Amino acid sequence: MVSCDYFALKKSDENPALAKVYEEYLYLNDLKSVIPKQISKEDSLVFVNNFINNWARQKLLLKKAKINLNEEKLTFDKLVTQYKEDLYINKYKEAVVKQYLDTLVTDGDISIFYDNNHENFRLNEILVQLKYIQFGNDVLNPKEFIKLFKSENKEDLEMLDDLSLQLKSASLNDSIWIRYSDVLNKIPFLKSEDPDRILKKLNIIENKDSLGLYLVAIKDVLKRNDFAPISYIAPTIKEIILHKRKLSLIKKIEETLTEDAIKNKEFEIFTEN
Repeated sequence: MVSCDYFALKKSDENPALAKVYEEYLYLNDLKSVIPKQISKEDSLVFVNNFINNWARQKLLLKKAKINLNEEKLTFDKLVTQYKEDLYINKYKEAVVKQYLDTLVTDGDISIFYDNNHENFRLNEILVQLKYIQFGNDVLNPKEFIKLFKSENKEDLEMLDDLSLQLKSASLNDSIWIRYSDVLNKIPFLKSEDPDRILKKLNIIENKDSLGLYLVAIKDVLKRNDFAPISYIAPTIKEIILHKRKLSLIKKIEETLTEDAIKNKEFEIFTEN
């Protein structure tokens, strides 16, 4: 900024006025925080001139708007005041909630909430538990992969997991529930299959093409309108519990503030006798 000729014109004044619109001034200090660092002398002059012109246009338009929108201005002023008050209040609530909200949600809390609100957790999509592998035609001993995949033995699945680097893709954890729509994105050939034929408990599907072999083992299926399993809905329940706690805490804060204000005679309601 020292190298900028614009500011060199009034070096003796620590905070010179750069422009004026009606009774409002734009000062040097107003620009210091917005001028980019490492800007060249030529670019700084362009930036300053553009900033001043934009500032002036905004002030001129605002002045003209206030003159020609008298009735609307009253509404605007009320909205601005209300918005400002809401900002203060919401910031204060956020600070109090951050300090005092109990964010620990136990498995017991989730279980109780789930049991008490069971009917609210019906599915609007299909969920499945499954595992799958895909390997190319160049894999060594494909029969061994198929055998390990179809095995229910824990050691066989661990061995298959150890060999997963030889696979094109794989997912061996069939204990989690996932959306069938997500499955279709991961296993494209299922899109052309009839869901009623595919989505059966303990079903194993094989699909061979020119690139290799897909193996999919369906462990369990939940259809639309079935109850969502607690393991799947737990994150949502946790958010609901925290939201309810937050609302309860805010209500308690508001009630305490009101009670204290009445007790200290800072809040009084005047009634006619």
